[in-house]
Amino acid sequence: MTIVLPNSLDWVYAVLACWKLGAVPQPLSARMPDTELAALLELRPPALLVGRADPTGDTPSAGAAVAEIAAGFSDDPLPEAVSPVWKSMASGGSTGRPKLIEAGNDSRVPPTIGAPLGAEPGDVNLVSVPLSHNTGFTTFAIGLLQGHHLVLMPRFEPQEFLRLVTEYRVTFLATVPTIMQRLLPVHRADPDAYDLSSIRRFWHLAAPCPPAVKQAWIDLLGPDVVWELYGGTELQALTFISGAQWLSHPGSVGVVVSGEMKVFDDDGKECPPGVPGEIYMRPAPGSRPTYRYIGSTAKNRDGWDSLGDLGYFDADGFLYLNDRRVDMFTVGGRNVYPAEIESALAEHPHVLSSLAVGLPDDDLGQVPHVIVQSAADMSEDTVREFLAARIAAHKLPRSVEFTARPLRDDAGKARRSAVRDEVIARRAAQSG
Repeated sequence: MTIVLPNSLDWVYAVLACWKLGAVPQPLSARMPDTELAALLELRPPALLVGRADPTGDTPSAGAAVAEIAAGFSDDPLPEAVSPVWKSMASGGSTGRPKLIEAGNDSRVPPTIGAPLGAEPGDVNLVSVPLSHNTGFTTFAIGLLQGHHLVLMPRFEPQEFLRLVTEYRVTFLATVPTIMQRLLPVHRADPDAYDLSSIRRFWHLAAPCPPAVKQAWIDLLGPDVVWELYGGTELQALTFISGAQWLSHPGSVGVVVSGEMKVFDDDGKECPPGVPGEIYMRPAPGSRPTYRYIGSTAKNRDGWDSLGDLGYFDADGFLYLNDRRVDMFTVGGRNVYPAEIESALAEHPHVLSSLAVGLPDDDLGQVPHVIVQSAADMSEDTVREFLAARIAAHKLPRSVEFTARPLRDDAGKARRSAVRDEVIARRAAQSG
């Protein structure tokens, strides 16, 4: 059953109904364009679409008022049913090749699912990211199974996030770096207005976190509170890192705690410590995969899957990310990782978010272009001068533009290829 609803109790009712019926919930963003929705529905036509009409007209749909619909049915107990997998998540939109990942075992999920993350029964759990994203879905499931008081944000807003933590004495949460960065200027503007001391475990995941943002949250909450997780929806393998570990290995996403990870070069040879390559992962030996791709598949090398990320291990076994292979571009033959430019810009107190892409150039092949969302007036010269002290000259943006709208969604995801194509098309129209 495909659920196209915003964060709401109706979303919760719909997912629980799926599991009760032995169906598989497939949550999708309520703001997804019709063309992308149609492409995902085509991959695995659902029995029912909840919250929105099928743009192709092929799938029966139910309106958004799930509770009102349910009121017309008997409340007699249903026969016991088990879903074949407990979730089907959408992925791949950033590369333009949408796919579905049927992830996990069946719907008899153990109540200890949150224990490795330090979640405890009775936690107050703030859900600030979209439930259609794996971070939101999994955090919701942890809270449901461990009896948490779930505080659900319909949509992220920084003042409201900080107010909810203060009012409800939130103890556990999982969020994304984009939200972390948007929160900082609001908290810094009036730190005495909010009390974050109740937070016992603060997880971030789903995207690389700029070091300046990470350091700010460690300073704010303490190194024992801030934790990071790296891995895919598929859960082939995971890394964890505490704030204390990060302080001694700054920039790392941690050590492998589940499954196996290796870094291979383009010839398939394992890279030694300190040498970057493509990150591959697989479940622990003897474990069977608990995921299935529908649509495109992950890149596979002799049983090892790649999510497209580039990085390296250090001599202590800590993993560092460079960027996604699809996002890297070359300037005069030299590799440039957008995340490096964006992390440097994140150190500026007025920058809320930024996005770097490579644009075609007759001389160098490609040159960096940066889009900046700022909390105050900034100029192109200000951006370049700030970056010049932090990154190499060939990585400096040749052009800068400013925007008032967020550059990533509330799950921290950015569609770089679409942004790049949009900038190129706009420039072509202007020159024509």
